Amino acid sequence: MLTQKTLKDVFYCPEESEFYSRCIKELVLKQCNKSEIIVEFGAGDGIPAIKSLLETKFKGKIYGFELNDSAYEVAESNVRKHELDSKYIVKNQSFFSSQIPNAEYLISNPPYLPAIDNNIYQPLLHGGIDGSEIARKLLSLSYENVLLMVSSYSNPQSLIEYAKSNGYSTGNFIISPLKFGYYSCEPKVKSTILEMQEQGLAFYSENIYLLAGVLFTRNQVAVDLSSELIQIMTSL
Repeated sequence: MLTQKTLKDVFYCPEESEFYSRCIKELVLKQCNKSEIIVEFGAGDGIPAIKSLLETKFKGKIYGFELNDSAYEVAESNVRKHELDSKYIVKNQSFFSSQIPNAEYLISNPPYLPAIDNNIYQPLLHGGIDGSEIARKLLSLSYENVLLMVSSYSNPQSLIEYAKSNGYSTGNFIISPLKFGYYSCEPKVKSTILEMQEQGLAFYSENIYLLAGVLFTRNQVAVDLSSELIQIMTSL
């Protein structure tokens, strides 16, 4: 049974996790033609990566990094349960201060809740004042390919333009409408989102926002989809 304590300890949103898993599968794992290494910032309970591994023939390894002790324990249990110990290695360490394996891909559903500080239900879900701070940090690490979940209420246009300024093109993306949930409806977060909407930095309609799985790449692409992505993400 889910309780407020459970939701406070480990991120729980089945719809968002399912969408993240779909993005990993379609935008990354199905495109890997060799035994590549993938690193993941924020493994959470591990379910998105596990589900995508079970549904593809990916022959490489995913190294997930999860700072939340409770989430790490759940992820480890889920990995063992699905007998994926050799393909999905989850570490209870900070991604930014750990020895990270060389990898072709960095994947993440990064914290994107905007708020003035991290004094919220789950402090590790805080994405900075406009929600895009962690995503920007990940895009500054010079990985060739970066899969990020990008929220329409977390200053998406500025984030996409920041990616371009760092040499990335939008190679592909998938978008899904989601309802505001337990974490985004916290008054402190929701009031920040409202202020951002008034400033033209957040885009949503009633109780719906858009979440995009975006593959940012430094590799040459036939068409850079950045403009199309911005148009969709700012349309609500």
